[in-house]
Amino acid sequence: MKLLLDQNLSWRLVGELGEAYPDSKHIKQVLSTAADDRDIWNYAKENGFAIVTKDDDFVQRSLLLGHPPKVIWIRLGNCKTQQIFQLLTDSRETVLAFISDEEKSLLAIP
Repeated sequence: MKLLLDQNLSWRLVGELGEAYPDSKHIKQVLSTAADDRDIWNYAKENGFAIVTKDDDFVQRSLLLGHPPKVIWIRLGNCKTQQIFQLLTDSRETVLAFISDEEKSLLAIP
């Protein structure tokens, strides 16, 4: 399962999440800093990523367009990177089930 971490999440998470979510990337690893939400959406769709974000822009896009790509919306507000790491690690089984579900487009955690 590949996650594409949005710009509002630390790029350091990619290395920390490598065991739980292999082949995941941060947007800055695969797209230019000038990439907009449409570019990110299309990249994720074309390359089999689920977008992980704290921003509701992708939530709105997901509700409008469905999937792919799937969107994982982190609802923690201001927090440390370690808290996001812990949330994604603790939620791994939920995320796996969501990715496998052919009908669901959006997962909000926690």
